[in-house]
Amino acid sequence: MSAVAEAPKATILVVDDDPALLRVVAMRLDKDGYAAIPVESGAKALAQLEVTHVDLVLTDLRMTGMDGLALFDEITKRFAGLPVIIMTAHGNVPDAVTATRRGVVAFVQKPFEATAMLTEVERALASSGHVAGADEAWRAEIVTRSPAMSSLLREAKLVAGTDASVLIRGQSGTGKELLARALHRASSRTGGPFIAVNCGAMPEQLLESELFGHVRGAFTGAARDHEGLFRAADGGTLLLDEIGDMPMSLQVKLLRAVQERKVRPVGTVQDVAVDVRLITATHRDLEAEVRAGRFREDLYYRINVVSLRLPTLAERREDIPVLATRFLRTLAARYGRPVRAFSPDSMEMLMAAPWPGNVRQLQNAIEKAVALCTETVVPTALMERVIAQPTEPQIPLDTAKQAFERDYVVQLLKQTRGNVTDAARLAQRNRSEFYALMRRHALDPKQFKDSER
Repeated sequence: MSAVAEAPKATILVVDDDPALLRVVAMRLDKDGYAAIPVESGAKALAQLEVTHVDLVLTDLRMTGMDGLALFDEITKRFAGLPVIIMTAHGNVPDAVTATRRGVVAFVQKPFEATAMLTEVERALASSGHVAGADEAWRAEIVTRSPAMSSLLREAKLVAGTDASVLIRGQSGTGKELLARALHRASSRTGGPFIAVNCGAMPEQLLESELFGHVRGAFTGAARDHEGLFRAADGGTLLLDEIGDMPMSLQVKLLRAVQERKVRPVGTVQDVAVDVRLITATHRDLEAEVRAGRFREDLYYRINVVSLRLPTLAERREDIPVLATRFLRTLAARYGRPVRAFSPDSMEMLMAAPWPGNVRQLQNAIEKAVALCTETVVPTALMERVIAQPTEPQIPLDTAKQAFERDYVVQLLKQTRGNVTDAARLAQRNRSEFYALMRRHALDPKQFKDSER
């Protein structure tokens, strides 16, 4: 049986008008596990970039026709975020200062030792957010060149090797679930399930059953046993997102599950042992919630063994070009659009925008731009229009909860054909409470009398 070839660590475009040196550099990169693409001029390099995904460009400075700095300027305009290393046999301090000020990630003097060149290549790829090798595959979805994010990921990698409970803090859209998934992949539980649930997205009576399960006949409508998410995540990781929105009555039961590693399904007195790594996430200030009496202090200390805070996008603006470029390439391929890059002014607008919705809002903005763009470069006017418009509705949590609650009550009334007693039983509420829910949403049970089940 033939061996399966390993995937290259990265694809590197090598540009030099000296054929002998071009061949030597390409061979050395290939030997070290990279996929090297050699070309003899800046013009050929730009043409290659139009049709091939490249992770890094390694170019000579002094070349006939377009030199290395001119090539770098064109790459910046057409392929924002793509890192460039410049090589030169004629380098001096002014050249290096000019190159680095313009954004070149490294400046290598020829002749150079192979190890020195490879070190700069690795450093440039890391600074651009490129992930290579099995050691870093755990956080492949998280691209960054931000020192703050890099520090956070190092801490996350350390804690991932333990079973300690982790509390992930961060504003909406910063990528809390992405980080939780990365922690799971880096842990010894990576072969087990990863299950996420938003604690603020469903009513209390549903959340308890979803988390801990129920037995058949536990309540009207419970036609079969339901194992619940704790048991479904056995041997793996359970993410409780927006833990700060969990009702106090459920916080007590969660605390017991965390302390004893057992859950009690609704409708039974039998405990079931579970082996789950718990990760929680929130956009709330849980210390303030504890002081206000809305969150249990004992549960807070149980889930907050290690705390990881995701920075806002405004705190990691150096990541905007690499994130935007990745989103652009992915979405252009998905929608079959010709767009390949941002105009310089478009990228400046992206860098300057406030992004209150963080990475999620940036992604939505890029998606809208790709959907509307018919050119190879996102024009300035289109990007200005996209950024000026909200990319997603900023709905308050209370409004979203009310909408869910109304839909939930409507579905129960439809299912019971307007029978309030049966609907109240399904909701595990008494009749007076259920009538209050109907009044709150201006619902009349009579209108559901003829509903089909």
